[in-house]
Amino acid sequence: MGRGRVELKRIENKINRQVTFSKRRNGLLKKAMTKTLERYQQCCFTPQPQHNIPEHETQSWYQEIIKLKAKYEALERTQRHLLGDDLGPLNLKELQNLEKQLEGTLVLARQRKTQIMMEQMEDLRKKERQLGELNKQLKIKLDGEGQNLKTSQGLWSCCTTAENSHFPLHPSHPNPMECDHEPVLQIGYHHHYVEAEGSSVPRSMAGETNFIHGWVI
Repeated sequence: MGRGRVELKRIENKINRQVTFSKRRNGLLKKAMTKTLERYQQCCFTPQPQHNIPEHETQSWYQEIIKLKAKYEALERTQRHLLGDDLGPLNLKELQNLEKQLEGTLVLARQRKTQIMMEQMEDLRKKERQLGELNKQLKIKLDGEGQNLKTSQGLWSCCTTAENSHFPLHPSHPNPMECDHEPVLQIGYHHHYVEAEGSSVPRSMAGETNFIHGWVI
């Protein structure tokens, strides 16, 4: 007895709908895995019929291999000749052709070398211009700093002059170095003077007399 017709309709209950969808998804995955395994076993373990390659195709492949091998050997021989090896078997015409190839290669190498040198010189000129601009900026900044320093020094000099005019030295001491507690520098002959006992001459006068006698002597 066959299965009856299934009516497609939306499952209103959310839980029943999720359960039904999960069952159908698991069933489809299981069926897909089974089919994949069957195909794998069929390809691996079932003997496949051998396809006979036509003889003319085999012959053409063989000829193609021979051509490629000969071309490879010719390229290797040319490379050795360009490097200066195995030049003995070459005749005059082949040597002339080789010389032309070398001259053409040398011209191309020199052109490439000149191009690289020009590019490097252009880069150096660009760097030189950048350094020149930077030097100008630093010079302008340094000149500004020098002007500010000169202005500061002028203001400092004016302030120092004003302070000296407001606070003059005491007239009794025109030179601060001539105070009583400082040693006096004597120019001339230095004479040791010993005061006699009971002498009534003051020390300052004795020093002056000693200084005069020493200078005269």
